[in-house]
Amino acid sequence: MCGIIGISTKRDVSSLILQGLKQLEYRGYDSAGIATIAGGKICRARAEGKLVNLEKQLAQTPLKGPLGIGHTRWATHGAPNETNAHPHATDKVAVVHNGIIENFRELKEELTKLGYAFYSQTDTEVVPVLITHLLKTGLTPQAAVAKAIARFHGAFALAFIFADHPDLLIGARKGPPLAVGFGEGENYLGSDAIAL
Repeated sequence: MCGIIGISTKRDVSSLILQGLKQLEYRGYDSAGIATIAGGKICRARAEGKLVNLEKQLAQTPLKGPLGIGHTRWATHGAPNETNAHPHATDKVAVVHNGIIENFRELKEELTKLGYAFYSQTDTEVVPVLITHLLKTGLTPQAAVAKAIARFHGAFALAFIFADHPDLLIGARKGPPLAVGFGEGENYLGSDAIAL
């Protein structure tokens, strides 16, 4: 069972996301990662194993930005390694995911025929690739997410950030819980309220 968190604030967010991920360790995991938006780009750090490995990586190369998402992964599709660790991203969107996209093979085949490349063995990677494709058709992030999730079979909770929208955090769910929290200048999403 994966753990996800998303935070929008007015300060650098990666340390807050890391704290939230530590609260989710009880769920069990084999890799972890964080993505933020800084300077109009998606920045990621991912690591195999325990959160301490991700923490060491962030100490060497900090992630800046007031908006971000984080994930602790329990491998279901693909080995527990850095390549398969979330967040999965394109240059347009990053996503973290709890659950399963049952029709990912069909979607992957369709997107591959359209010229998109895949780098992981996960079901999740089809999510940002499909949304990127939809964004290229002129849809807004909200419309692209709505159109994409209508195509997903299975159960999922998702959190998204977008390179061109540095203050937009979108959550979507079908099945697994997704808690939402609002504060003064801070907003949160999480697979468990304890992470908020």
